[in-house]
Amino acid sequence: MMSIAETLAEVAGAKAVTKRAVRAPEALNEAYDYERPSSFSRAMRLEFGRVVVLLISGTASIGAQGESLHVGDFRGQMRRTFANITALLEAEGATWKDVVRTTCYLRDIERDYEAFNEERTAFYGEQGLDPVPASTGIQAILCRPELLVEIEGIAVFRTGSPSGEQPCG
Repeated sequence: MMSIAETLAEVAGAKAVTKRAVRAPEALNEAYDYERPSSFSRAMRLEFGRVVVLLISGTASIGAQGESLHVGDFRGQMRRTFANITALLEAEGATWKDVVRTTCYLRDIERDYEAFNEERTAFYGEQGLDPVPASTGIQAILCRPELLVEIEGIAVFRTGSPSGEQPCG
């Protein structure tokens, strides 16, 4: 495992910070491809030497053609949201074990929090996460009225080693 001191030294020693957009077109399209385009990347990859940070934009139950999926089905939307984030992580050689933080937006937190927590706990268990990422849950009006949940995340990992073997931290 890479220590915090080693991680900070690697970041501080980086001669340049490279960044590029992350795409997973088999799972979800780019927001700027919508009929009414929206200007953001699904995720950004930042490289600080051998330390990589993935900043994953708010992701919801969206299909490969930009369509909303599982309308009216909170649990279905949760599962698709996790699948979309998984596709973005995998596109960069990362897994959920590299995710250090999530921010979770629920349209109706009072109504849906119990189902949200059950689905999240089950998913994290399937991924073998221990510890689980830091997280904040927020009630919010989402970009489409039919969307019930949106999740953004931050993943940190080191290049040159398989994901999960030498996580930062």
